[in-house]
This record gives sequence, structure tokens and C-alpha cells, in this order.
Amino acid sequence: MGSTRTMRLWGPWSLGVALGVFMTIGFALQLWGGPFQKRLPGLQLRQPWAPSPGPAVPSCPPRQRLVFLKTHKSGSSSVLSLLHRYGDRHGLRFALPTRYQFGYPRLFQASWVKGYHPQGGGTQPPFHILCHHMRFNLKEVLRVMPSDSFFFSIVRDPAALAHSAFSYYKSTSSAFRKAPSLAAFLNSPRAYYRPGARGDHYARNLLWFDFGLPFPPEMRTKRGNLHPPRDSNPPQLHVLPFGADPRAYTLDPNALFHPAPTAANGPSQTSSSATLGLGSSSFIQWSLAWLDSVFDLVLVAEYFDESLVLLADALCWGLDDVVGFMHNAQAGSEQGRSTVSNGGLTTEDRPLTARARAWNNLDWALYVHFNHSLWARIKQYGQSRLESAVVELRARREALAKHCLVGGEALDPKHITDRRFRPFQFGSGKILGYVLRSGLSLQDQEECERLATPELQYKDKLDVKQFPPTVSLPLKTSRLLSP
Repeated sequence: MGSTRTMRLWGPWSLGVALGVFMTIGFALQLWGGPFQKRLPGLQLRQPWAPSPGPAVPSCPPRQRLVFLKTHKSGSSSVLSLLHRYGDRHGLRFALPTRYQFGYPRLFQASWVKGYHPQGGGTQPPFHILCHHMRFNLKEVLRVMPSDSFFFSIVRDPAALAHSAFSYYKSTSSAFRKAPSLAAFLNSPRAYYRPGARGDHYARNLLWFDFGLPFPPEMRTKRGNLHPPRDSNPPQLHVLPFGADPRAYTLDPNALFHPAPTAANGPSQTSSSATLGLGSSSFIQWSLAWLDSVFDLVLVAEYFDESLVLLADALCWGLDDVVGFMHNAQAGSEQGRSTVSNGGLTTEDRPLTARARAWNNLDWALYVHFNHSLWARIKQYGQSRLESAVVELRARREALAKHCLVGGEALDPKHITDRRFRPFQFGSGKILGYVLRSGLSLQDQEECERLATPELQYKDKLDVKQFPPTVSLPLKTSRLLSP
């Protein structure tokens, strides 16, 4: 896939001709921006914490040129932790932002990478991993990373994402800040949401935005945010029955935008659905096909462990390389495993779920598409083989948690006195973190620290490692930004 990725910069041009009735060439330009070492063993724990013997070290060389699009509120901080740890242990070089994000919410620019020099601007060691928050921009990413890098990302059900985003970004998004509750916001989103208002990209189709995709022509504003026309008789959307397995459903983009009965106890009351025509449906299919041509794998937060097994397989990594702890999780989410919870959704939330998916209809299209592709990949990998690997991964995580952590789980930040492990607190919920057990061996202490270090502190650690200060000064924590 990587050998032809550069050509994908121009793929939309030919597609744009075929779909010229729906978009202009200028719009197409806006869309695409015009782009070994042996695996080290995992933590060597004494019995009874040592895992059962796993498969032999893969015979293929591990992939170590990686581009991870870190989407918001989708479990991406936990994936980032895996990449930090792997790259740190293997001496890989990260493409780092000057602070903690690459100019977000603006589209990524290569010049924002610390230590990046354009061709002819001096010699520089190659970058191995690009993984911090950005709004995806393929052309600029390819200025930093080779085209044969492994591109991957993660998506989450927009209904669950909305719960998390509303809590986390309530003080950042003007739409969320004005709404007394998520239910109130979703009941009448246009009473609060204003396209182009500060931080309101967090309030609608956040995944679509993070992937750097523009909105369909009739839904665009001068500032590039979504503003569908009002409709006194909005269409109803297909919504999965609550608790249904999304694997059983395939995406018909037209069903997102044309009246149809819902699958859950009669019509859903979607007062904020967008009225879109066939052009937009074709546009969405086109956008998803383009993403398929760029990204080698897209993880699904609701099937986090299954996704990690597939990631390890695709990268030719060992299972230990993708075992880690959850990071940037708010109190109240699932902490027994490193998975993303369903956002607190219950059966009573069914109408709210329908509204959230309707309001975030582009994200819903993304989610269903990549959910389907994940399960197609699982079928190819082998269901029983996957289940065995997931059991092993979870057992390994539990063993590490019991060995490394006080209480064997994430804790309220009030219990975390060591600033190296205290996560940045942002939003209305408490962000949980970890306290290491005392008495660990030096080797185990080092590995447990890698597992427990929050993303911002780890980024600072990598920064100092790659760009050591010329004068020895006391380490100071930079003013933190919202992750």
C-alpha cells in the first residue's frame, strides 16, 4: 500500500471529474490540500506474573515507520502510550510538535514538526513515528514521513463520543458551554451550535474534522464548518437497534440522508437531521474510498482489544508491544480493561443515541464503514485465533497492572502525588492516572514507568531525549494545553 501512497494525492482529481456535478475543482483542492532491530522482550516479571508462553517472535521485520492520526475522545491516548513506549524502548525518532499539538485545529503543516528541515535545508535523521494531535493533511505529512509508512487511526461510535466530548470540551466549545446538558443540546442543537464559533468543531462530526475531510458542498460555510439547511420535516435516519452488533450491518450512505423507518421501536425523533441529496451521498462514498486508500488500518474503540491484536499482526509486532494501560480516561468509564466504554449509554438513552448519531451523521458514516472493514479483517485473521489472542492480551494487561500499580487499577488524581504520573486535568470530569507500587526492581520500575506515564509528560520526556538542552537546568513542566 505504501509504495503507491504518493499517487493518492492525485486520485481525487480523477474522481472529481467523474463527480464534477457535485463539486468544483477548487473544492477538491480544499479536500486534499494539494501530499531492525529484533523485537525486545516485554517486561520480564517473576512468577506468578509472567504470561504464558506466546508465539515465537515473528519472522517478518517489524514496521517502524508509523503515522497515527490521533483522533479526539476515541481511546487514542491509550494507543499513543503504546507508540511512546515502543519508540522509546527501540530508540526510534518521533516527529514532535513544539508543544503538544500540531497547530490543531488547523490542517497539519510539516513546518510545525520540531527539527524538521525541508529538502535542501540541511541534513536530519529520519523520523520514525508521527503520532500527536493534528488535523490530517496528507500532502504535508508526506513531507515528513516516507510514503511507505504504516498509516492508521481509530474511530468511536459518535453517540458515545458525544458523551465524552460534551464533558471534556464543555468549557472549550461555545455550543457545549451554552447547553445545560447533552440531552438539551441534542434535542435542539441549533439553539446552541453556530458554525465557525470558537471550539464548535468539537460539537459536530469531530472525527470527520480530524481526518481533514471537508464537508459536502451544501453543508459548508466560509469557515469550513457544517451548517445544514433548516427543514421543517427533517428525514429520519437508520439507527442500529440498541445493543445490536454493528458487524451485522453494512453502510448504505443513502440511508443516512433519506427518510426511512428506524430499526428501533418506531421512528426516531431526529429534529436536527441534515437534508442532503444524492451528491452528498456520493461525496461520502468517495471520501471513505479515499481514506481506505490512505490508511492501512483503522481501529474501532468499542473493539479496542481486537483492534490491538490486528495492529500487532499488521506491524509484525509481538503481543507484548500492544499491551498497555488506558490513558486520559475520565472517572466513571470502564477501567478494568484498556477499552473505551460506551459513554454511559443505557437502554433509556436510545432516543439520545439516535439524535447523537443523526447530528453527527458524517461521523456515523465513518464509524459504520470502518467497523465493517475491521470485522472483515477479523474474519480474514480468524475468529478463534483472534479470541485466543484477546484472552492472552487481557491476561497480560491484568498481570502488569497487578505487578506495577497500587490497587492494580487507575486512581483518582487526588491520590497521585508524583507529578510525573499525574495526568493533566481538563474538562468537567476527573482524569484518572496511576501510582506505581514500591519495591520494584530497577528493570521493572523502568518498564512500569513507561506504562504509567501520561501522554503530555511522555512527550516532554521524548523531547528532552531527542533535543537535549545545551545547559543543564531544572526540569520544568511547560504550560499544558488541552490534549
